[in-house]
Amino acid sequence: MAKHLYIKTFGCQMNERDSEIIEQLLARSGYVLVDGPETADLVLVNTCSIRDKAEQKVYSLLGQLAPLKKENSRLKIGVIGCVAQQEGEKICKRAPYVDLVVGTQQIYRIPSMLDRLVGGETSREIDTDLKSSFTIPAFQRLLKGQSPSPAPVEFRKFVTIMQGCNNYCSYCVVPSTRGREISRPVVDILEEVGILIDQGVKEITLLGQNVNSYGQTNPVDDHSVSFADLLHAVAGVPGLERLRFTTSNPKDLSKELIDCFAEIDILCPHFHLPVQSGSNTILQKMNRKYSRESYLEKVAALRMARPDIALATDIIVGFPGESDDDFSRTMDLLETVRFHGSFSFKYSDRPNTRSADFPDKVPESVKKERLQRFQARQDQISLEWNATYVDTVQEVMVESTTEGKARGRTATNHIVHFPDTGGLCPGETVDVQITHAGRHSLQGEMLTTDVTC
Repeated sequence: MAKHLYIKTFGCQMNERDSEIIEQLLARSGYVLVDGPETADLVLVNTCSIRDKAEQKVYSLLGQLAPLKKENSRLKIGVIGCVAQQEGEKICKRAPYVDLVVGTQQIYRIPSMLDRLVGGETSREIDTDLKSSFTIPAFQRLLKGQSPSPAPVEFRKFVTIMQGCNNYCSYCVVPSTRGREISRPVVDILEEVGILIDQGVKEITLLGQNVNSYGQTNPVDDHSVSFADLLHAVAGVPGLERLRFTTSNPKDLSKELIDCFAEIDILCPHFHLPVQSGSNTILQKMNRKYSRESYLEKVAALRMARPDIALATDIIVGFPGESDDDFSRTMDLLETVRFHGSFSFKYSDRPNTRSADFPDKVPESVKKERLQRFQARQDQISLEWNATYVDTVQEVMVESTTEGKARGRTATNHIVHFPDTGGLCPGETVDVQITHAGRHSLQGEMLTTDVTC
């Protein structure tokens, strides 16, 4: 008899991929996904602690799950991911009905931990060990021949190529929640990509906290392999149509990686390159290890290699000590680079980070006003960029269709809405003439007529 699994995922794409891995591993034990916690035998909350608001959402959800536990004593509730790594046993003190607390390196052990819980060998399982000797298991070998889940196979997937970070930015929890940098062997990555393509996947996004430094801090094979080398190898796997990656630290952006955008046809011309601030003073306090000037040099090199590249970034406003002049430099950087889009946030103190102890905290009202100013100008620039696509023909990979309408994405990561005049399927690529530009998406008319779905 199938057991029901509900996973609620908070935070980044790394967490999304971790949830997929857990789903696949538990499918071998008879678990199938359900849409809500009400009918679940197991609820897993995959957590993010990058910002305080994300952590608050986790505890709010746990409070909502408490009545379900009272109604069904067989229900198991687990907290996994970064908050689990950060808080450990404290979670159980705050929510004593939690059965399972699993850190970021230990998610591959969840099936065996559940076996002990369900079998009555233990009343609670907690494992938040972070080990320098940890290696990412070649779990796909365990799953060969098994469908990833009872759900239909998606046309795009994430593939984790590394975990952890060695940069120790002063505001960031990643080194304490995901550990030191660990790169997966090339052979494991290529094997996983091949399996996914055989299952019908057409687009792969390579994931890591800092993919640019892949292979730099531990051997990934019998010889040194850079991230650029890995991109070429993955792009060579037959059947792959689109290749993306995230996230990158500008300090490790090499010339050979920039050249990949000119050399690899299926590498999408979209690059998320977090800058965080336009002020050298703040960048130094953040321990980002690059300057405003070096960042702009790399932006120029990227646009030289691939003129149609769409650049996106991350921005933190209101970092401790950020003056009006520092913020004006961030606004000036926005005007200079003219990002296609950005993720921008107000700074918040996080546990186990150096910046939590920094003086000269920026008042909340100032952070709010600065964020509004930045986002308003970014929206204007995004609309101006999007307007340049009007009357062009874009190759769009279909993401979803409903009631004669389709939604897809260009190689530059722009969302496009258009009429479905041919019974399209997700993963199919069609030509669309862009007719209208909004701030966050485009609209168009499909030109392709020989659809196959």
